[in-house]
This record gives sequence, structure tokens and C-alpha cells, in this order.
Amino acid sequence: MLSTQVNERERHDGAAADEPQRNTRQVEPMPEEPKGSPARKWIVVLVILAVVGAAVWKIRRNTAQQTGVQMMMAAQADRPAPVQVSAVQQKTMPIFLTALGTVTAYNTVTIKSRVDGQLMQVPVREGQAVRQGQVLAEIDPKPYQAALEQAQGQLVKDQANAVNARAEAARYEALLSAGVVSKESQQAQASTAGQAEGSIASDRAAIEAAKVNLGYTKIFSPINGVVGLRQVDAGNIVHAADTNGLLVVTQLQPIAVIFTLPEDQLPQVLKKTRAGDKLVVEAYDRAAATHLASGSLLTVDNQIDTTTGTVKAKAVFENKDGALFPNQFVNVRLILQEQRNAVVIPASALQTGTQGNFVYLLKQGQPPADPLAKKDADGPTIELPENKTNFYVVAQTVNVQLTEGTQVILSGGVKPGDQIVVDGQEKLKNGSKVFPKTVPAKAGDGTTAELGMTNNAGQPS
Repeated sequence: MLSTQVNERERHDGAAADEPQRNTRQVEPMPEEPKGSPARKWIVVLVILAVVGAAVWKIRRNTAQQTGVQMMMAAQADRPAPVQVSAVQQKTMPIFLTALGTVTAYNTVTIKSRVDGQLMQVPVREGQAVRQGQVLAEIDPKPYQAALEQAQGQLVKDQANAVNARAEAARYEALLSAGVVSKESQQAQASTAGQAEGSIASDRAAIEAAKVNLGYTKIFSPINGVVGLRQVDAGNIVHAADTNGLLVVTQLQPIAVIFTLPEDQLPQVLKKTRAGDKLVVEAYDRAAATHLASGSLLTVDNQIDTTTGTVKAKAVFENKDGALFPNQFVNVRLILQEQRNAVVIPASALQTGTQGNFVYLLKQGQPPADPLAKKDADGPTIELPENKTNFYVVAQTVNVQLTEGTQVILSGGVKPGDQIVVDGQEKLKNGSKVFPKTVPAKAGDGTTAELGMTNNAGQPS
């Protein structure tokens, strides 16, 4: 029994000695945690909370940015809009017809030679202004001077023959009275004397013709005008039968403008001209912006062009400053009458909406809650004192009577001196705050005065 206990102890000690060796040779793996363990669940919850927090933060940031943008837009919308204003004027306004016209020389002369010969000189420059009677060209006069002298010599010869023929006729007359010669002989001698007188008359005519041809060797200007480009140079042989002239002279003072009018407007013009009225005609440049000259209507053509339904008219301008030039294109205004004390605004100020034609009327102070209220519409317009700097606009309905070019005649809605917006209406509405730049100091005086300006804080800038 004792040996049995000893053996069991030895086995127990041997097993205890072998256990560390087994542990060092092979490490058993840790047991896996189950998927539904509490640690994993907390990790998932934390990730979800982080994502939700980031989304909430981003949403709040975007909301703040949108709020800031909205606030900026609101501030921008409340900011006064820059505009230009002008005063309503009361003045004499011309009522006119518009047409397209072409400037033409009042007189145009093509200078040609009336005799054959060599062109000796052209004593004028191209583009030179010449007077009537001034020498323009000279042709070799020697052949015509010789022809004149020849005619004069023939005259002297025939005069001598005529003296002898008259003496013979007188003697035959005496002999006929004495009965010495017959009547036929006396008549023949008288005829010879008459032929001699005829030769003298013919010679005198030949002398005049030679003088005329000699005079044609110098060419004079028939009108006051301007010389064009020279067509023939000195030294060339010219002929009276040449097709082209030597040069062209055009009369520019006065000058004419030919324009057309529709046949429907012809009765208005004829009514004025037949009554003896002198209609004023104004010429403007191609853009119809710059006034070039003022003249008067000369005449209207005697027929209507059936292809276009228009009639030609001719106006005359003094053109002392040379603003008009032949073949120049101009815009013509034929003034039929002048309307006095007309209320006039620039065409750029007129707007059109559902309520009809209107203008933006400049007012002083802060815009009311209802800018269309009658008490505001009947209130006074601005007087532009320097210490008042807040302005707004009111949409004021107006009645258009007539539009003439860039100006509009009104029959109601505003009064002279009112300030209206002429530029910058795109961003305006009824009651909008504005930042006016310049306005006329007084209606019709042509001067301008600066308005007091304000910054965003409402203080003078």
C-alpha cells in the first residue's frame, strides 16, 4: 500500500513537471467574443452618433451661410440704386416731319473748251474757291490772234475797194444825167458799189467772230464755287468736241438738300407753302444727333413717284461754315409749326407698363408704406437743399401728346421743374430708394447741380 502511494505521488510530480513544457511549446488561442457582444455595439453607436453630429453641424453651417446671404441680399436690396435725373422743362417745341436727304451743289458747272488748241496753263488749284469771272484755264491764243488780224486786213482792203466803187457809181450817175452812158451801165456800177459795202460788213463780222474765238482761249468761272479735281493737264491738245471737261466747279454757298416726303404728308406741307409760310428745314448728321445747318424749303416737285409713294422736295442752306458737302447723307427735319409752353421730357425717361405710360418721379425723404397713396402723389416735389440727402421714386402716370425725336411732349402727369429719372430705371420699382447723381439746377437753364449723396448708413458721403 505504501508503494502504491509513492507511485501515485511520482506520477503527480511528473505531470506537474511536464505542464510548463507543454505551455511553452503551444499557446492555445483566446476564445472569440460573440458577435453580439456589448463592446461592438458601443462602437457602432459611437460611429452613428459621429455621422449624425457631422450632418447636423453641416446643416447648421449651411443654414447660417444662407441666412447671411439672405441678410446681405436684403441689405443690398434696401441699398439706394444709382440713377440719373433731369428736370421737366417747359419750352417752345418744334413740330416737324423727318426725312432722309442728300446734299447737292446748288449749281454744278463742267468747264469745257469752246475752241481747239493747246492747253497752256490752269492757273487755279484743285479744291480752290473761285469767284465768278476768275480765269480757270488758258488755251494757246496765237492762231486766233492771227485770224483776227487777217480779218482786219481784209476789212481794210474791202474798204478801199468800196471807196473806189462809190466814186465810180457817182461818176456814172453824172454821165447818165448827161446822156453819155446808158441806164444799165449806171445800175451795174451802183451794184458794184453796193457789193463793196457788203464786203465791208462781212469783214466786220469776221473780225467779231475772230475776237470771240480769241476770247474763248481764256476760260472764266461762270459761278462762285469750288474747283474739283483737274481732268486735263496743261500741255494737252483740247477740242470743243471733247466729251470730258477740263474741270468741274460746284457752288457750295448756298447749297441744296434733296429729300423725300411720303405722299400722305404732302397736304400738310402744301397747305403751309400755299399760305405763304416759309418753312424752316434743319439738317442733322447720319446719327440724327448733331445739328449741321438750318435753311428753308425752296420747292416741292410737281409729281409723286408712283413706285415709292413719295415726293421730292428741295431745301436751300446758306452753308457759310461749310458744314454741308455735296453727296453728303443727312437727316432732315421739316418744321411745320412750333408749340409754345410745351411740357417736355427726354424720351429715355418714358416707361411703359400695365398702367400705361409713366415716369419715375424723384421725391424727398424716406419712401412711405404705400407710395401710391394719394397724399404722397399730391405732395411737393424735391427742392434739392443741401442738407437733405434721402430720395426715393414714385411711378407717375403721364399722358403723351407727341414724340419728337429724343424728346416727348406731355399733356399731363408732371409739371415743369419736377425731377424725373432718365437713366437707371432697370432696377427700380414704385417706392425704391435711389442715389441721384445730377439734375438741372433750374428747368431749361442748361446748368447742372450735384445732389447731396448718402452712404449706406444714411450719412452724407
